[in-house]
Amino acid sequence: MGKAEPIFTRATFQFFRDLARNNRKVWMDANRERYHETVVKPFRRLLEELSPTMLKLDSRFDTMGRSGANFSRINRDIRFAKDKTPYRAQMYLKFSAPFPGEGETGELYTGISANSVTVGFRIYSGSKRKQSALALIADPRVLEQPKWLAQQKKRLTRRYESYWYSAAKGEWREQKGWPDAAKDWGKLYAWIVRRKLKLADATRATFPGDMAKIFRDLYPLLRFTSLSD
Repeated sequence: MGKAEPIFTRATFQFFRDLARNNRKVWMDANRERYHETVVKPFRRLLEELSPTMLKLDSRFDTMGRSGANFSRINRDIRFAKDKTPYRAQMYLKFSAPFPGEGETGELYTGISANSVTVGFRIYSGSKRKQSALALIADPRVLEQPKWLAQQKKRLTRRYESYWYSAAKGEWREQKGWPDAAKDWGKLYAWIVRRKLKLADATRATFPGDMAKIFRDLYPLLRFTSLSD
């Protein structure tokens, strides 16, 4: 077998830098081929390389390669963008298991932008918390197994950053650390556990394997908060 080749190169980060400086449809149209070569193709290759590992971890993961399900959309709805820029200068690869409700569920993800690489777990309540996995699956489990959060904190806190969001009067407030108590969980609207990597880490051939190790570490969080079995 030949030597493994890196999936991402400096060209991916450079594209996002240029997009951030030229966030206009005219520029994006002129650089559409470059976008496909430096962003779309590498992300699809990353999905292909990770899919066997992810399906072994949980056969219910969606690995079909659809935008929205596996890849974040680069186009943004500028009706809700405060800065009115039509594109997001970043891309996410996401894995989530089917959720029977219509609300949000947990994800294992990696995100790449001009100046950052993150890999982790995240779960959001969405616009209707009562219909989300947080309310239907996670909340009852935290009450039934109050020691679980402390166990995960002890297992992961040295290697991963954790933060969460509470909501009061329609405003989200970031809370550093772990949502340790049931009283914290009751007002939790989002939770992120992640590791920040160096840009150079993503340009190494070992990047998919490094991601797989992180996903194996964090899969129990997804299972506890989002899967009914």
